[in-house]
Amino acid sequence: MSKKQKLKEQNSQLKFLTVAMVEEAAERLAAVVEATPLQRHARLSERYGAEVYVKREDLQVVRSFKIRGAFNKMVGLADDEKKAGVVCASAGNHAQGVAMSCALLQVQGVIFMPELTSRQKVNKVREFGGEYAEIRLLGTTFDDAYAAARAYEAESGAVFVHPFDDPLVMAGQGTVGKEIVDQLEGRADVVISSIGGGGLLSGVGSYVRSVWPDVQLVGVEPEGAPAMKRSLDVGEVVTLETIDTFVDGAAVRRAGEQTMEVLEELGVSVELIAEGQACMSMIELYQSEGIVVEPAGVLPVSVLEILKEEIRGKTVVCVISGGNNDLLRYPDILERSLLYQGRKHYFMIKFAQKPGELRKLLNEVLGPGDDIVRFEYVKKTNAERGPAFVGLELEKAADLTGLLERMDESGIDYEKVNAEGMLYRYLV
Repeated sequence: MSKKQKLKEQNSQLKFLTVAMVEEAAERLAAVVEATPLQRHARLSERYGAEVYVKREDLQVVRSFKIRGAFNKMVGLADDEKKAGVVCASAGNHAQGVAMSCALLQVQGVIFMPELTSRQKVNKVREFGGEYAEIRLLGTTFDDAYAAARAYEAESGAVFVHPFDDPLVMAGQGTVGKEIVDQLEGRADVVISSIGGGGLLSGVGSYVRSVWPDVQLVGVEPEGAPAMKRSLDVGEVVTLETIDTFVDGAAVRRAGEQTMEVLEELGVSVELIAEGQACMSMIELYQSEGIVVEPAGVLPVSVLEILKEEIRGKTVVCVISGGNNDLLRYPDILERSLLYQGRKHYFMIKFAQKPGELRKLLNEVLGPGDDIVRFEYVKKTNAERGPAFVGLELEKAADLTGLLERMDESGIDYEKVNAEGMLYRYLV
């Protein structure tokens, strides 16, 4: 027995998941999924003084890893279970995986998705599932869709295909880890994955840890939905009262019971990323490398900035978990990125009702790299001053100090609009 085989045997007996299950899943999936590329990322490697690789699950047949777990679960169903059909809940990517599996296996499926799911993802589910997938839009979060799907399961007898908290689903996702091991020359020191419910990192982490026993496993969640981190911190699964659904592929109010136990046993550390930081990374990947990635998929790349001292000189693998991003979201993505960088600011400015007031703002206040990107002005004939809502984009965040100083010196009557406040949400 080789050293590699011995290490696998020593590290394969997790409570819910074994290395053998992942290898069996890889055999089942061989004709269904793409073995996605593992690419060295030159820009990130240079920036962080590390060997940074990206695992491109955004290039998967359904543009995410989810087909792996869904098909691995469904292909093993008994004939009577297939006849009863399947049901699932998803914010988008798992739905596509289940829909495609339904078509491949000719099994009827009912797919519950939040009403806020992007049109792009809903259309792709219809495309992949065809006549075998029925879509039902309900509620505003994954958890709303999940409750409805569970109710349908109880009423209809359909088999529920869990998006993460199922050993067969975890094993399917674990084939990403097997490919990383097979494709990487040498070994990885750090493997990073996004976390929604925890299925991807449970599978990937279990497999890579069996081959590389001392590999560091890092999970990443959005700040607005830290379900797994909160659960691991207190030692039991917790339900978040509210979440920010912007990073829809990783926004769950409650992580998995089984996935939490696996991640706890693996000793995974979890980091949180601001939604604006994720947006900044998405834009950088698109502008620099032409990689289209969704918010949940970019979290492992975003977290490199937090881990930069820790990863220096090491080999790091970031799993880009998906690229299903609707182009209609890009204005919001750009807005969040600029706000996070401190380069975009909004003001209510009271202009005196006389000629030349706007010229004063242009000539005396704005710097050479500042730009007006929003201006809404309603002149009131019965008032000496008229308010205007003004959005300014700065060349760099540090320019704000000088801008505010010049506004004060010019005697401009203004109020800065808080990006977290009600007025911003109403106007922007």
